[in-house]
Amino acid sequence: MGHLMRPYGVKGWLWVYSHSNPMESILDYSEWIIEKGGVRRPVKVIQGRRQGKGVVVSLEGITTRELAESMANAQIMLPTSALPTLDQGDYYWYQLEGLQVITLEGVVLGKVDHLFETGANDVLVVTGGPDGRERLLPYLPDDVIREIDLEAGTMHVDWDPEF
Repeated sequence: MGHLMRPYGVKGWLWVYSHSNPMESILDYSEWIIEKGGVRRPVKVIQGRRQGKGVVVSLEGITTRELAESMANAQIMLPTSALPTLDQGDYYWYQLEGLQVITLEGVVLGKVDHLFETGANDVLVVTGGPDGRERLLPYLPDDVIREIDLEAGTMHVDWDPEF
């Protein structure tokens, strides 16, 4: 869902980098799972708000700037059961990450490492292919993205391997 960035003020508040859209919708969830250093733990969101161009949050048990500093760079996750059900053919980014990307001709391009937004469309970052190249593929269902099979862990794309 995002990550905790750095302290905001002296009372334990933190800046949040949110992957949700709109960014403040991450505050719709009153309990998060925080992962830092390979350790996961649940935390309750006490308060949160939009602050300028970002989001700030107060978490239960984090009451000083020093405690907030210790939480910087922690990943924010939610149990999948807390996420809204999507329509057929829609996917959360986390579902696409790790899928093996294969062209319609059967050429393996690698796996989806992560995604990012450009404004026009989302972009898949594909890495780890046999040629070692990183590829940026536009997430355009029915055009570039032809089939996603979550059970098989594959995504078939109409893409020239030379790109």
